[in-house]
Amino acid sequence: MNLKAIHTLEYDKIIKELEAQAASPLGKEYCKKLLPSNDREWILQAQRETSDALTHILTRGEVSFRGVKDIRPSLERLKVGSILSSTELLGISELLSTAGSIKAYFRQSLNDDEETGDSLNERYQLIEPLYPLMQEIKRCIIAEDEIADDASPGLANVRRKLKSSNDKIHEQLNSILNSGSRSMLQDAIITMRNGRYCLPVKAEYRSSFGGMLHDQSATGSTLFIEPSSVVKLNNEIKELEIKEQDEIEKILADLSNQAAEQEFFLAQDFKILSELDFIFAKGMLSKKLKATEPKFPEENYIEIKMGRHPLIDPEKVVPITLHLGKDFSVLVVTGPNTGGKTVSLKTIGLFTLMGQAGLHIPASFGSCLRIFDEVYADIGDEQSIEQSLSTFSSHMVNTVSILNAADENSLVLFDELGAGTDPIEGAALATAILSNLHKRHCTVMATTHYSELKLYALQTPDVENACCEFDVTTLRPTYRLLIGVPGKSNAFAISSKLGLSSDIIEDAKKHVDSDAKHFEDVLSDLEATRVQLEKEHETVSSNRKEISLLKKELKEKTEKLESSKERIIQNANEEAARILADAKSYADETIRKYTKWASSDKHIREMEAARTELRNKMNNNQSKTVIKKDKPKVKKIKPSDLFIGANVRVISLGATGTVSTLPNEKGDFFVQAGLIRTKVSIKDIELLPQEKPAPETKKNNGSGKIRMNKAASVHQEVNLIGMTVDQAMPVLEKYLDDAYLAHMTQVTVIHGRGTGALRKAVHDHLKRTKYVKSFRLGEFGEGDMGVTIVTFK
Repeated sequence: MNLKAIHTLEYDKIIKELEAQAASPLGKEYCKKLLPSNDREWILQAQRETSDALTHILTRGEVSFRGVKDIRPSLERLKVGSILSSTELLGISELLSTAGSIKAYFRQSLNDDEETGDSLNERYQLIEPLYPLMQEIKRCIIAEDEIADDASPGLANVRRKLKSSNDKIHEQLNSILNSGSRSMLQDAIITMRNGRYCLPVKAEYRSSFGGMLHDQSATGSTLFIEPSSVVKLNNEIKELEIKEQDEIEKILADLSNQAAEQEFFLAQDFKILSELDFIFAKGMLSKKLKATEPKFPEENYIEIKMGRHPLIDPEKVVPITLHLGKDFSVLVVTGPNTGGKTVSLKTIGLFTLMGQAGLHIPASFGSCLRIFDEVYADIGDEQSIEQSLSTFSSHMVNTVSILNAADENSLVLFDELGAGTDPIEGAALATAILSNLHKRHCTVMATTHYSELKLYALQTPDVENACCEFDVTTLRPTYRLLIGVPGKSNAFAISSKLGLSSDIIEDAKKHVDSDAKHFEDVLSDLEATRVQLEKEHETVSSNRKEISLLKKELKEKTEKLESSKERIIQNANEEAARILADAKSYADETIRKYTKWASSDKHIREMEAARTELRNKMNNNQSKTVIKKDKPKVKKIKPSDLFIGANVRVISLGATGTVSTLPNEKGDFFVQAGLIRTKVSIKDIELLPQEKPAPETKKNNGSGKIRMNKAASVHQEVNLIGMTVDQAMPVLEKYLDDAYLAHMTQVTVIHGRGTGALRKAVHDHLKRTKYVKSFRLGEFGEGDMGVTIVTFK
């Protein structure tokens, strides 16, 4: 690719962004040198590598290559047998550590064949972390200027002796500091001069203080003297330090020999890791730009879907959709300035360069690019004062060079073709240039303001018009590229909005050629029709999508019902058979128990417990077997609507009964349903029509008639709640008499909890009543402390 087009289309700025994503020195070099290629196989392989790297990043997160140091100089030194420094060896260790991390990163996606399954697999297989060498370097070298004591037995022995000698010399010098010689010293400190331990002695005591002079202060008042008593120890330390350096050299030499043995694998790791760094940099750039892999169809056409120029702010860029090379090979883009023509031109050129360099493009999935041998671009004002070239001349120089080199495998981009000179001549030249390139079968995209080029596109096969949409009412471009529609410059409308006098505008319109004016009017009508058709198309598309979605949902539901129909019926039959069997078994057991209980009055509590258990079991079975339906609307019942003896239907049981007690504060009360007395909620009942009292018949004073009447009218309980003691006692006395005469064996007196005064009065009265055999407070399920169960003799 020619470097001029690369610079004009700002491909070099994309490369700088790519380089910023790389971490290794060689990886950055690969990024800098990345140029578009016209080799289809290379392009497809590079695109696959970028896509695979992006997949790894999105599925397992980002990976770091910062530990990949440039070890090429170190490897060259190893080849000639040199000893590497601790810094160089640490660089190799970091490289191997990164190799291990990358190996583990890829290992997460291994299949049974120990392969990553993508285009990066071969590189992954070749990575050799060389763990023994890496661990040995880390064990021996703690930092760039620090070797571990246990790096070798010899070094450990030397450093142990060094420590002992240092302790001895400090002990000797401290004894001098604490002796009578203290007055000769300038300060009570131990210092070093020329690598030897000294003491700061006052100058006047030079002859009195025995030792070797090594230095003096700037003023000459302080002399740094090595006492005679520590000269031997200082010499020993010097000798040990030399031995320490010898031992360190041996360690570095040994590590260098180990590294030299692995020189091939070290070079291979460095190269592979740098390549992976470069490939993952492409993946990271794709993620940053929200880009996708372009396709390169054999039919050789361009189709960009919702393409976004990568160098424009993502919050401001307007996506463009265009195609070129399938139905037409030359596209003429017209419209007002600042409408987005040049951006569209640069987008298609930059996308082509990026795609052929193996980079993803910021466009929707399914976008296609063509592989070109060359991309030529004449964009922008290249006026040159130094070369005495005007704007027109500079553009014409570029155009001539393009015409000399372009062929059927070239993409040619012109911005404002033929501008900068007489409009008539410029339009004629532009038409001739496009015609010449069209005959060569070049792929061309050009922007212009000339109406002559719009007519050329309308009249010439394989040439198409396009425009950048502009909203005249707001004086703002929409930046949408519309193919098949020639654009208007809108000079009169823009000038009017900006405040130019209407007289001047009307006068200007008179100077426009009638044919040109008619042509612009046709364009206006076409634009209005296009906008209307576009709105209708959007409505139709929306309706189609909705219909398609509904059809899909209906089809899925139908298939699901058909597939599960037989299974549902079979499961329902099995469940029904099981429930019927359980019900029969439980019914047989219940009949047996009730037969036993009917012969005696002593099993009321057991009956009540069995009744509760039966009701719970019925409710559970009913909830499992009955298909839920919309509940019929039941008239809401208030507590004031109920009275003792009222006829009600218990909805959950499907049974009718009479109210035995009034609702408590929670809305719960007892209902007598045949032999069963059950506790229900006011929300679970339905009030039935109340029976009218039978007409009075002729009184019969016979005792048999009295007992029958009593038995028919006396209820199982009496409710005294809300009454005072004086009011309740006559009611209780009458009720007990009636119940006893009706031969009832057991009744319930409801007095509530309250203060306990009514309960005490009831119990006192029961104690005085001769035909009462016993009484007790209610149990759980009977009313607890709020009722008293009375048994007659």
